[in-house]
Amino acid sequence: MELPLQITVHNTELDASGRELIRKHAAKLTQFYDRLTACDVRVDVPQRRRIGEPICYNVRLALAVPRDEIVVTRQRRAILHEAIQSAFEAATRRLQDYAVRQRSAVKRPVGRGAESGR
Repeated sequence: MELPLQITVHNTELDASGRELIRKHAAKLTQFYDRLTACDVRVDVPQRRRIGEPICYNVRLALAVPRDEIVVTRQRRAILHEAIQSAFEAATRRLQDYAVRQRSAVKRPVGRGAESGR
């Protein structure tokens, strides 16, 4: 199943290599949690210098998982590709943590291990 991906760009232009990088990273997210239902990516330039070049890029990710949403924000970098990479690395860590919590909540055996004193 292909992950539904929505890319939104605000106050800047996103070239083909930037879109391809986002697609590549979004596809990798399903390796860490296969029940991911949607991925919304927003690329924003909050400020520009007087000559018009961006000061920094913000990348915001919203990952929809069953009955919850994982949001990664404030990944500011001066270079667009670094901002995308940083945001997806943070999202991967949060998604892995979420997957571990889900597995431990479901697979915790009742009554076992209590006798061992752990």
